[in-house]
Amino acid sequence: MRVIVPCVFAALFASASVAVAAGPEPKSEEQKTFYAIGVLLSGNLSTFNLSKSDLEMVKAGLSDGVLNQKPKVDVNAYRPKIQELQKTRMASVMQRQKQAGAAYAEKTAGQKGASRTASGMVYVPLKPGSGASPAATDQVKVHYKGTLIDGKVFDSSIERGEPVTFGLNQVIRCWTEGLQLMKVGGKSRLVCPSDIAYGDTGRPPVIPPGATLVFEVDLLDIVKP
Repeated sequence: MRVIVPCVFAALFASASVAVAAGPEPKSEEQKTFYAIGVLLSGNLSTFNLSKSDLEMVKAGLSDGVLNQKPKVDVNAYRPKIQELQKTRMASVMQRQKQAGAAYAEKTAGQKGASRTASGMVYVPLKPGSGASPAATDQVKVHYKGTLIDGKVFDSSIERGEPVTFGLNQVIRCWTEGLQLMKVGGKSRLVCPSDIAYGDTGRPPVIPPGATLVFEVDLLDIVKP
């Protein structure tokens, strides 16, 4: 398990955390820049699933570090404990995500027109297409929106205003399987369990470990070589 708090990162995050602890509203462009650094770097702690009290301890350690105060613990002795804590917290998050994802998939599978495949994917046609269906080795052009089961958008070609083209053998298994069930011009919802998405590790901080993902996909075209 990779430890995500090397010295340079710790010092940088410490600077941001000291500022955030005082609760100022960023006003100048420089203040907003430092605030943005803090928000971005906080994502690297997402795998620890920190509670408010956990965060207070992290802030205390970061504050002592950046102000060159004597550490209250032997930091080197705690490096293995950091790794173990990260591993334990990630496992806890993964378990909750899988349970919630299974319940969501079960509910979606009960919707009119929905079907569940052998892989566990739930396929919900939203608009029928009239063109051809792609093969697993085809290149396709699509518009899509990807969300977590709570509706939070983590990726969207629609928001970017530009469709994407890729090979169906170059994406997660859920997409490879799901888009072969579609026809050009159609739109479908794919509910993808973690086993056929990003697995037990996820893509922190955006996609939690063990997360079930939901995609709404418009199949615009099959792109010929």
